[in-house]
Amino acid sequence: MTDLLLLPGDGIGPEVTAQARRVAEAVAPDLSIAEALFGGCSFDAHGTPLTDEVLAAARSARAVLMGAVGGPQWAGAPRDRRPEAGLLNLRAGMEVYANLRPALCFPALADASSLKRHLVEGLDFMIVRELTGGIYFGSPRFIEDLPGGGRRAVDTQVYTTAEIERVARVAFQLARGRRNLVHSAEKSNVMDSGLLWRQVVTDLHAREFPDVRLEHILADNAAMQIVRDPRQFDVMVTDNLFGDILSDAAAQLTGSLGMLPSAALGDAGRPGLYEPIHGSAPDIAGQGLANPLASILSLEMAFRWSLGRPETADRILAAVVRALDNGARTRDLGGDLTTVQMGDAVLVAL
Repeated sequence: MTDLLLLPGDGIGPEVTAQARRVAEAVAPDLSIAEALFGGCSFDAHGTPLTDEVLAAARSARAVLMGAVGGPQWAGAPRDRRPEAGLLNLRAGMEVYANLRPALCFPALADASSLKRHLVEGLDFMIVRELTGGIYFGSPRFIEDLPGGGRRAVDTQVYTTAEIERVARVAFQLARGRRNLVHSAEKSNVMDSGLLWRQVVTDLHAREFPDVRLEHILADNAAMQIVRDPRQFDVMVTDNLFGDILSDAAAQLTGSLGMLPSAALGDAGRPGLYEPIHGSAPDIAGQGLANPLASILSLEMAFRWSLGRPETADRILAAVVRALDNGARTRDLGGDLTTVQMGDAVLVAL
């Protein structure tokens, strides 16, 4: 069995993943590592962003570390074969439904945030995003011509009790190890799916997690509160679409999208999928300007959640903190280090 499958992907993905691999080989030389094509590069080579062989390899590995996928050169590909479709299919095929997106402000970067220091210093909250349901997967979805002219597009938001319960359970369990507070974000005031979401989370809380404090919040208000007073949050659970939006808003509070990792988890015993939350950034790809810390911190999460090596995860996290404290900065953080030089700084800190 492969311990860690690397799917570097497109754009800056290979550059940042290469630095994560250097760290993995330094802290765990016994780790078995494999690598495969995924995303646009796989489409170019095989006509599909995710081959059956790569999906099988992902399902049989202990953890999968992604880079990023997509780019303007694949914008004209059929929708079901674009790199982003490959990512959705990978998540569904691996049966990972809980996306953990930490919003963590490192002390050395408090002044790099777009918010004032006193609002973000010490920030540490987790967004748990449902990952394999909702409007990204709902049916029907289509674009059609209207008889009188013009066109109509339809996307369908669908959730079941079981889908909501399993991701909410992850959020409540996480909160028990943190500050014991969960905010559940939805739009129950205007959406039936949001109303069901609120009902299911409320019932699950009463049955299994009465010791955890639960607050319901409308998703639009959650967006406002994230930029008004982000430190009020501990764990926030929400659906696929709102989680996509809110987690990117929270990410900016930390100083750079290049700093934040994510984990996608399924049931116990299944491999986790780990990836930096930034995109493929084709405008800087190949220039050595990308910040690899989100990829390195995604590796840290893989050691913690899937590879069963929390001490190794602690070493990686401490090395990132030490490198930042020592002044290591890529361009997105106001510095001039290249991607490789930032990787070097983490290795020195180890």
